[in-house]
Amino acid sequence: MLVIGIILVAANLRAPLTAVGPIIGEIRNATGISNTLAGTLTTLPLLAFALLSPFAARIARKIGIEVTLLAGMIALTVGILIRSIPGIGLLFLGTLLLGLAISVGNVLVPSLIKREFPERVGVMTGIYAVSMNLCGAVASGISIPITRGLGLGWGAALGCWALLSFIAILIWLPQLRNRRHGSNSHVKKTGGHLWRSRLAWNVTIYMGSQSLVFYMLVTWLPEILQQRGMSNETAGWMLSMLQFIILPITFIVPVLASRVSSQRGMVVAAGISLIIGCLGLLSGNLSLIVVWLVLMGVGVGTAFSLAMMFFVLRTRDSQQAAELSGMAQAVGYLMAATGPTLFGLIHDVTNGWTYSLIFLLAAALLLMFSGYGAASGYVTSKETP
Repeated sequence: MLVIGIILVAANLRAPLTAVGPIIGEIRNATGISNTLAGTLTTLPLLAFALLSPFAARIARKIGIEVTLLAGMIALTVGILIRSIPGIGLLFLGTLLLGLAISVGNVLVPSLIKREFPERVGVMTGIYAVSMNLCGAVASGISIPITRGLGLGWGAALGCWALLSFIAILIWLPQLRNRRHGSNSHVKKTGGHLWRSRLAWNVTIYMGSQSLVFYMLVTWLPEILQQRGMSNETAGWMLSMLQFIILPITFIVPVLASRVSSQRGMVVAAGISLIIGCLGLLSGNLSLIVVWLVLMGVGVGTAFSLAMMFFVLRTRDSQQAAELSGMAQAVGYLMAATGPTLFGLIHDVTNGWTYSLIFLLAAALLLMFSGYGAASGYVTSKETP
C-alpha cells in the first residue's frame, strides 16, 4: 500500500500545474488578464513552493511525514476546487493554496523513499518520477478536449483533478497507522550546514534551473506553437508529447544514476540535448518540431531525475535528504518562479517570442554548468563548509 500511496501522491504533484498551459489563452480571454498576469498562474505555485519548502521538513519532524503528506493532499483538493470556481480572485487564491500543498509532497516524498527503500532508491525514484510526469502529460493533453470538445469550460478542465487528489487521500489514510514521528531528540539537524555547502548550492541551482526550463515550457509552449500556426488542440498535444517523451527517461535515469559515484556525464549529455532542442525551437522550423521536442524531453527528463536523485545521493539520511530537498526547492523554485512571468513579459515588450526563447536557452546553459558541480560524487555531510 505504501508504494501505491507514493504513486498516487506523485500523480498529484504536476497535473494541477500542467493542465493550465494548453488553456491559458482560454483563461486569459475569459478573465481579461494580460499575458504577464496569465504567466503568474504558473509562477504563483512556484512562489508557494519557495515559501513552504524550507518548513516542510520541520513540520514533518514534529508530526511525521505521513500526517504531513495527508494534510498536503487535503489542502490540494480544496485548492483545486477553489481555483475552478469562476472569478479572478478565486482563481489566484486556489492556485496559491494548491501550490503550498504540492510543495509538501515535493519535499517529503524523496525523503520518504530514502527512509523506506534505502536499497531501492533508484527504482522507487523512477516510479515516483514516472507517475508525476505521466499524469502531468495526461493533464496537458485533455485540457482542451474538456474545455472545448465537451464544452465544459476551463473551470472543469482544472477542477476535475480534485478527484485524483481525493483518491490519493483515501489510499494514504492507512499509512497513518505506520507513521513515525520526527527525530527531534537524536537526529542532528544539518540545515545550517547545508546553507554553507558549495555542493548543496550547486544542487539548489540545478534544481532551480531545471524547474525554470520546465515551467516556462509548460506555460508557454502551446501558446508559441498556436501563434506559429498550429491548432489549439495539436499544440496542447505537443506539450503532452513532450511529457510522454520524458516518461521513460525519468525511470531509466534514477536507476543508472544510483549505480555510479559521479553523474557528470549524464549532466553534460542532458544539457547538450536540451540546448540543441531550444535552438531548434528558436529557429521556428515547425517541420522538425518533433525532433526538437524529443531533444528537449530527453534533456528535461534527465535533469529532473538527477535533481531528485541528488537529494538522496548527496545526503546521509532521510532527515538530511528532506532538509536538502527543502533548501533546493525553496531557492530553486524562487528562481523558477521568475520564468513564466518574465517569459510572458518579454513577449509583451518585444511583441515576439525570439528574446523569450533566448532567455530559455540561457536557463539551459545554467542548468548544465550547475549540474556539473552538483554531480561531483561527494556527499554533503562530508564537505567542509
